[in-house]
Amino acid sequence: MRYWREIGAVAQRILLELVRRRRSLIFWAIFPTLLLFLNGAITAERASLEFADALEVVAPPTLVGAALFFSCLGGSVATVVAEREQNTLKRLFLSPLRGVSYFLGIVVAHSAIGVGQALLVFAIALSLGAIFPGPWPLAMLIILLSILAYVGVGFILGTQFARRTEDVNALVAAFGVPLLILGGAFMPTAIFPDSLLQLARFNPIFHMTEALTLTMAGEPAGGHIRFLSMFALLMVVTGWLSYRRMLHLERQL
Repeated sequence: MRYWREIGAVAQRILLELVRRRRSLIFWAIFPTLLLFLNGAITAERASLEFADALEVVAPPTLVGAALFFSCLGGSVATVVAEREQNTLKRLFLSPLRGVSYFLGIVVAHSAIGVGQALLVFAIALSLGAIFPGPWPLAMLIILLSILAYVGVGFILGTQFARRTEDVNALVAAFGVPLLILGGAFMPTAIFPDSLLQLARFNPIFHMTEALTLTMAGEPAGGHIRFLSMFALLMVVTGWLSYRRMLHLERQL
């Protein structure tokens, strides 16, 4: 019970800070909404589809390929770096709060943000006539695995490569933008040449977008889901180890 209370307290603190600032929450709602409409309009025009049909195509990659990337990966990097700059970790050493509770609290907070974005994207698409015949429980599992993968990578980048808040944008852009394009977040992978498509198979974002797109269309996506499951587990474990290493170094300063 103590672990759950500590995890809940950390997650609640992070979310309350976002609510007080409001700007981040507003932008994280505006970004996927605008991207959904832009991708939908472009796809409808270029593929000669009705707007609702285009939303069925673009909603899954817009969510897991772009929205969750910036909120869960970029957000977790920013949180870790800000906590170090504000000496929150130093105060953590003087409190009875366990390190694992702090780690999981950040995971829970950004998972809540990601789930909120998922509800927003699909609520807009459904309200405009899009139909998703696939199994929603499996789709939610893919979304949660994507969130865990992004947060794990965020911990790795935030603890090992970013030292100041100014580093966050450059780090996320350098690592993320090429992967987003190659993963099909901004353009369908169906138009990729074979050489890029072969390269994309090593990109976890490609498997996220393909897994959710196929699942929401009612088609099998077992291979993509297996890859995503293994990648999410690996990133969470590696993120935890990176976090532990950072704590060890912080104690020595």
